[in-house]
Amino acid sequence: MTANATSLHLPWADIDTVLLDMDGTLLDLHFDNHFWLRHVPDAIARRDGISSESALEALRERYRRVQGSLQWYCVDHWSAELGLPISELKEEVSHFIRIHPFAFDFLVAARQAHKRLILVTNAHVASLALKLRRTSLGSYLDDIVVSHDLGLPKEALGFWLRLHSLIPFDPARTLLVDDSLPVLRSAQAYGIANLLAVSKPDSRQGPRPTDEFAAIRNFSEILPIT
Repeated sequence: MTANATSLHLPWADIDTVLLDMDGTLLDLHFDNHFWLRHVPDAIARRDGISSESALEALRERYRRVQGSLQWYCVDHWSAELGLPISELKEEVSHFIRIHPFAFDFLVAARQAHKRLILVTNAHVASLALKLRRTSLGSYLDDIVVSHDLGLPKEALGFWLRLHSLIPFDPARTLLVDDSLPVLRSAQAYGIANLLAVSKPDSRQGPRPTDEFAAIRNFSEILPIT
């Protein structure tokens, strides 16, 4: 699909494999945004006796330094970097973990249409385990691949090469749905034919520009699968 597409009709007859991002795509990104932009700064503020605003300002620079790398997604990195029990803090606000509207409907329809469903996520294994426990996503998927296990984030072209070695798929007959434009660009460079952005990854925020990629706000826009 290209940015010139006037419809969100997908060529389902020519798609065998569906690669799905988790945070912001299947799951509401509000949890992650709340955690990193409010809960963590609040924890630092309590510990260090400073304001949450000051804590967040210092954190933003730390975030920028590693954004897009495996460290950015790594619970162990941030636990050591910040001196905080990140996994425990995530448990404290895990009630914010929510699946996006119509995501389950899409997964059910895709399985009924005999599409192979693979979760492909940059999330650290500890974060993944928490989110799978709080939702029933795992029961809808054929496989789950974590970028930490492949040694590269999805933003890197080499990720897709390693993914293909692990789980063979035909890029020409594959759909990737992701809320990250750098990830979509990387997948495009690798040769994945069908690319779809999510323009509203956080339900509490407005839609994001998706530039060169066709996009959906939620999965109702690509149902039914025929």
